[in-house]
Amino acid sequence: MSGDLQTSVSEGPEASTVDEAIRADAQLLSSHLTSLRAKLFPPRSTKSLRRFSSGEAASLIGVTDAYLRQLSLAGQGPQPEIAPGGRRSYSLEQVNELRRHLSSSERRSYSPCRQTRDPLQVIAVTNFKGGSGKTTTTAHLAQYLALHGYRVLAIDLDPQSSLSALFGLQPETDLGENETLYAALRYDELRRPLREVIRTTYFDGLDLVPANLELQEFEHDTPRLLARRERGDGSLFFARLGQVLASVESDYDVVVIDCPPQLGFLTLGALCAATGVIVTVHPQMLDVASMGQFLFMASDLLEVVRQAGGTLDYRFLRYLVTRYEPQDGPQTQVVGFLRTLFGERVLTNAMLKSTAVSDAGLTKQTLYEIGRQLGSRGSYGRALEALDAVNREIEQLILQAWGRSA
Repeated sequence: MSGDLQTSVSEGPEASTVDEAIRADAQLLSSHLTSLRAKLFPPRSTKSLRRFSSGEAASLIGVTDAYLRQLSLAGQGPQPEIAPGGRRSYSLEQVNELRRHLSSSERRSYSPCRQTRDPLQVIAVTNFKGGSGKTTTTAHLAQYLALHGYRVLAIDLDPQSSLSALFGLQPETDLGENETLYAALRYDELRRPLREVIRTTYFDGLDLVPANLELQEFEHDTPRLLARRERGDGSLFFARLGQVLASVESDYDVVVIDCPPQLGFLTLGALCAATGVIVTVHPQMLDVASMGQFLFMASDLLEVVRQAGGTLDYRFLRYLVTRYEPQDGPQTQVVGFLRTLFGERVLTNAMLKSTAVSDAGLTKQTLYEIGRQLGSRGSYGRALEALDAVNREIEQLILQAWGRSA
């Protein structure tokens, strides 16, 4: 483990009760995580996105590096930062500005944003088996789409807040009361518009609705409301998230939701709001068996929703194999088993298990953030190629939902 992550922890004073001991450990861990963030992301202790080489920028936009050089020499569009060695680089904001500049000056669009007739795509990444790669999948998909010019809203629906942490937030210190999605879903007078809890991120074109333990209140409030058989606004809890997203529909092309590892009211709301569902599955038989139970429970609950007047409009349902090791014989057999059963509903590409992803996670980063120059070229390149293949396949499903080709 990196030296920056190592720390000595001594035994503290003995707590009088178990709950006090647990709270003391939580506070100790939180303080060390805060210190670690200050070291990893100076000088403001917040994350920022690296710059992209001219070649990377050209690839993201869909032009040649030589063409970008011509634009730069002609003084057209945003000007790159030029390093002493002559290496040109662009920020993501400049990449998006280049997209707009080229779209206005040529007879083609370099922006993939949806048109007025295209419905907002809401993708729920789910499974109630922990460790199946939901958060990693959500973060990389959201960032991939933002890098390619889509307007993206990422929603952390898990009270454990892993997605929020990956985006540089420390939930217990960076979020105040009523600053998660719960604020927009709650049933009382403290309810807030979703726009007020959306946060911009260091990724241009990618916003975030963060999470903390407060989200769990929705799981407590909803059964109390149902037990009292109250009617009126909020009684159809399963439609609540979809209604909330409709209030910001014009601002985004795609919403990506990281669901909690349980089939509760939050997950059910996400499944009802979704137009597409990605079920992550680790190729081990115990995980596959667990997924089977998840599918049984989900189908039963969604049937109840439909009978209660809810509408389900899925453009796609896909199973994504995660943490896959192709050289592992039993895993390969499980993947073959899944493909035999579900056919095209299993994504052709899989998320590979990679040390590059693990190494990036040590500093709360994704593969899209660290860049090839900071990672092992071999492992990074293989992992990035697999990651891009998965996300391109999901992007194709989005485009098909809009009636477009890639």
